[in-house]
Formats: sequence, C-alpha cells, structure tokens
Amino acid sequence: MASSGFRPLDDKSLIEYIKATPALSSKLANQLDGLQIKEVGDGNLNFVYIVISSAGSFVIKQALPYIRCIGESWPMTKERAYFEATALREQRRWCSDHVPEVYHFDREMALIGMRYLEPPHIILRKGLIAGIEYPLLAEHMSEFMARTLFFTSLLYHDTTEHKRAVAEFCGNVELCRLTEQVVFSDPYKVSQYNRWTSPYLDRDAEAVREDNILKLEVAELKSMFCERSQALVHGDLHTGSVMVTPDSTQVIDPEFGFYGPMGFDIGAFLGNLILAYFAQDGHADQVNDRKTYKEWILKTIEQTWNLFHKKFTALWNEHRNGSGEAYLPEIYNNSELQLLTQKKYMQDLLHDTLGFGAAKMIRRIVGVAHVEDFESIVDASKRANCERQALVFAKMLLKERRKFQAITEVVLAVQQEQS
Repeated sequence: MASSGFRPLDDKSLIEYIKATPALSSKLANQLDGLQIKEVGDGNLNFVYIVISSAGSFVIKQALPYIRCIGESWPMTKERAYFEATALREQRRWCSDHVPEVYHFDREMALIGMRYLEPPHIILRKGLIAGIEYPLLAEHMSEFMARTLFFTSLLYHDTTEHKRAVAEFCGNVELCRLTEQVVFSDPYKVSQYNRWTSPYLDRDAEAVREDNILKLEVAELKSMFCERSQALVHGDLHTGSVMVTPDSTQVIDPEFGFYGPMGFDIGAFLGNLILAYFAQDGHADQVNDRKTYKEWILKTIEQTWNLFHKKFTALWNEHRNGSGEAYLPEIYNNSELQLLTQKKYMQDLLHDTLGFGAAKMIRRIVGVAHVEDFESIVDASKRANCERQALVFAKMLLKERRKFQAITEVVLAVQQEQS
C-alpha cells in the first residue's frame, strides 16, 4: 500500500489502513466487520495492536519517532521498524520454528504486520514471575541462538557476503547508541535517568560508580559491542522478548538487531534468567517457597548454554567445508587443530556471554529500565535485598568472568551467593 507520509495510527485509522492493505485484509479473509482491536504496547518504545476477526488475526506494531515511555523529549528514529522487520525475516529464515512470520512491512509508516501469538502464549518474564516451568525452554532458545548466530557469522558466510550484511544493519545506529548509553555508560556515572530502590540501594549504586576495575571491564565490553561484527544479534534478547507456552517458544522484538558480538544475545538471555532466580525469594510465600522453581531456573541456565554449545559446534562441523571464511579448511586441515580452534572459540564466547550478561544485570538494577521480576515485589526492603544479591553477583561475574571454564561453575557461584 502507498501511504501518504507517517502518522501514528489509532483504532479507527488502523481499520482504514487494513482495508487498503491486501497483505493484511486477506489474513482476515476480508471480513472486517466486528474487528476486535486492542492496544497492548506495554513496552518502552512502540504502539502494538492485536487485531482479531472471526476469520483470522495478526499483530500490528508501529514505531514512534520518540521513546514512548519518556515522550517527545527523547526523540528516536522510526527507522528501527525497518531493522526489526529485516531482522525478523532473516532470523525466521534460519529458525522458522521460533520466530513469528512477517506478513507486511510499510517503511514510511514504520509499521509491521505479523503473526499474532495467541493465548496461552505469554511473555516469558511474566511466566517466570508466576513460577511456571517451561520444559522445552532451554531446547528452543539454544536452537534459536545456535542457528541465528551461526548462519549469520563468518563460520558460514564468506567475507563479502558478511560485509554486505553488516553494512545493511549499520544504519541501526540510534538503537545501538541507546544500548551503549543505558548498558555501558549510565550505570557507571551520575545520570538523570538512573534509578534504584532508594534509600536501600543508595550506597550500592554509588559503589558501582566508584569501582575502577568494574569500569575497566565495562570499557572492554563496550568496545566489543561497538566494534565486533560477529553475527546478526537480536540486540535485546531478554525474557520480555520471548513468548512462551509449555510447548512453544517465539522470539519477538528484534528492533535492536545489528551485527555485533554473539555473547551479547546469549548473555542477555542468561543474565535475565539469573535476575529471575534472584527475584524468586521476593515472590515466595507460605504456600510456595519457590525453592524447587529456583532449581529449575538454574537447570535451565545450565542446559541452555550446554545445548547451545552442542548445537553450535555441530553446525560448525557440518558446514566446515562450506563457504565460511573464518577458518579455511586448507589451513585448519587436521582434527587436532580443528578441535583447538573450536575449543578456544567457545571458551571466548562463554566469557563474552558472562560479561555481557553481568552488564545487563547491573543496568536493570541501577540504570534507567528495570525488570518486572523485581519491580513486582511490593515490599521495597525485600525487593532491595533481592536486587543487592543480584548486583553483588553481577559485579563479581563481570570482573572475574575469565575464571569460569564451564557453565556449571557459574551456576554453583549463583547458589553460593544466596547461601
């Protein structure tokens, strides 16, 4: 459909838009009477509409030219919708089981029409707060990360193809800059947007701003984030960007997508699971002490990395003689050398993952945007206690990440922090 310039849609204008857009109206079998439209954008950035008719459904997501949760005082490019649609299509190409289909994209309107993940799908974060176990979560998320990261890396691509793909996503500079600010800068200085559970964590927030070693490590991670175009990363792969049922896992919202370090995605996901773990005591009550559930979270963290490792290296072995130019077969031409390169690559990736995961945890406790896992703990002193344990662990992990040789050691360290 040819749209006449950008305008934010409301319920009424959205119906007109759908009528004029065959890719959308056909999904409803052109039955537009009695449409149900519900705005559900509880995120920080966009409008999100669920559209349901008797014949079908979809979701419409429209990017605004500013950050929705702050307002027009913080402008933000609506071009992020282009990168989201492009990332969704690319990730679905490599992992169709865990990425919803895009039906329609309108660049001028910054609007994406995509599959509606109907109930009982819920946001994973809400499921973790409710104490629901998802037996296939590690299996599905390891599959998503292994496939999307491997197939967009130089282990699979030649350098020409890779540079073209990197260039495509270089334009997503504003959202990358937002991440640079809120993850790698703001928590380590006085910033008007920072907040924390005050007064309980006042000293803790100050300690983050005064920790020289922490700042040196964060500088290294920021440098890697800005300079290393390793693979197409989702860029915001927290537990709020995953929708689940007990047997389905769907990754949504890759508007922060760009070519960056693989560990940023894996770390974001595992770091958010660790936050969920530390929040559990705040949700425990006389009926449920959450101990069994905490064990399940730790098991899921361990399984996610181990399955990722297994699947990623299996893809590497399968495509070893393909077009990937990271390790040319003529050079890496014996099994001993191949094992050495793979071992070093995966060890480095684990350390990157732990560093980025820790940085994501810190910013969710003393930065601008917090997580519902903690925020939904009503008692402020109880919440602060949970947050402090998570913060202490995250600082240690960021500074000492290279000491860990396996994910089991990380899980043990999490348990020790709470003992």
